[in-house]
Amino acid sequence: MWKQPKAVWAVAFASVIAFMGIGLVDPILKPIAEQLSASASQVSLLFTSYLVVMAVAMLITGYVSSRLGAKKTLLLGLAIIIVGSVLAGSSAGIGGIIGWRGVWGLGNALFVATALSTIVASARGSVAQAIILYEAALGVGIAVGPLVGGVLGNISWRGPFFGVGVLMAIALVVTTFLLPATKPTGTPIKLGDPFRALAHKGLLSIALAALLYNFGFFTLLAFTPFALAFKAIPIGGIFCGWGLALAFSSVVIAPIVQRWFGSLRAVIGSLTCFALILAVMAVFTDSKPLLIVCVVVAGFFLGINNTLVTEIVMEIAPVERPVASAAYSFVRFGGGAVAPWLAGKLGEEFGMHVPFWVGAAGVLAGAVLLVLTRSFFTGLDHHAPPAEGSVELADDLTVAQAGA
Repeated sequence: MWKQPKAVWAVAFASVIAFMGIGLVDPILKPIAEQLSASASQVSLLFTSYLVVMAVAMLITGYVSSRLGAKKTLLLGLAIIIVGSVLAGSSAGIGGIIGWRGVWGLGNALFVATALSTIVASARGSVAQAIILYEAALGVGIAVGPLVGGVLGNISWRGPFFGVGVLMAIALVVTTFLLPATKPTGTPIKLGDPFRALAHKGLLSIALAALLYNFGFFTLLAFTPFALAFKAIPIGGIFCGWGLALAFSSVVIAPIVQRWFGSLRAVIGSLTCFALILAVMAVFTDSKPLLIVCVVVAGFFLGINNTLVTEIVMEIAPVERPVASAAYSFVRFGGGAVAPWLAGKLGEEFGMHVPFWVGAAGVLAGAVLLVLTRSFFTGLDHHAPPAEGSVELADDLTVAQAGA
């Protein structure tokens, strides 16, 4: 799995940097609120604008990539991220940061929706191994993002935004020179295809479960810094530990749990455990040491969920995988878009405990939904294993990003 062509490592490196953007702003949420006189719910809109634009943009990623080809789509996404991050760092008010963060989300949608397809198409070994490699890049990016954000944010809240611009510029150069040119081939994807794909009950069920799961995920990510009330570097260190746990679990623990229990049971179990962790955080919100432990431990269950949900979506969808991914991502990011703002508002109006209770309820509802719709996943884990061996770089995008 680790002996891959340069093209795979180029995209994996760019993926690490792209996913750093998820947690990079985490350590600077409180400093931005203090220095720009913004409330927790206003600052949380940095996540909301990013995720709303990303969700809608997911609907057009297959349309764009099937016409431009993988490499041009990746480079376009990276270029847009550079513009969005640098201009967000140059903004004078919270409104400007929120707006340019949305532009950043557009670039991220184009990039991440194409990255996994490129890795799978050009990687040596099985599709499952390529997914694990991609999840490893995702986990490292999520782990490093808060740490870099904490260090740069300790200098200025603008530092992480400019840092992303520099790192993305490096990723753009690496991708330009190491990834072979790809031409658009195959049948172009239509804009309405993702909506038609949601008629499949299994795909719709897993997407709605992911939407509910994201209420917990982004409550943990966007609201916990306010509950801890630490400075940028300590918050960065805590969420770095969370990201490392997520990365380790994605690569090492998820395949083991999948073999023991099967994909669907493992996902239901990981969601249930995550809901329990959020409930503990709701009860003991005033205990900062316990909150820190809960954040890191949650990473293990989130890693299992991310990897296995990706595989489930790719396996059950009866349509082309880029179409399935676009449909799934559009639905699931709805929860991610609402959760940060809702958590901040609930914390302001009703107390610091309430957002964690709402997040726990959302995640548990996702687990219950999968239990009730388990008949839609008949045949999961009983398919023939993918053939081993080298897989040449495909011009048509046969797989798209499905889990993050």
